[in-house]
Amino acid sequence: MDVLKVSAQSKPKSVAGALAAVLREKGSAEVQAVGAGAVNQAVKAIAITRGFVAPNGMDIIAIPAFAEIQIDGEDRTAIKFIVEPR
Repeated sequence: MDVLKVSAQSKPKSVAGALAAVLREKGSAEVQAVGAGAVNQAVKAIAITRGFVAPNGMDIIAIPAFAEIQIDGEDRTAIKFIVEPR
């Protein structure tokens, strides 16, 4: 499953385009975000993605979960969204 990493500075429309492309090609994707700003941008991107893939008859769901990741050798807790067709 492809992992898209989102930061607080990510543009939601750009992330949505990438997410839509991955969903069309692979069928599912994982979106990871660390911090409130990044989670905000990720949720916006997922909402925009729904509009991008709806004309193709795809309705998507996002399943939130925690993920333990390492950034610069430091353990961090991220929010991950598993995005897949309904």
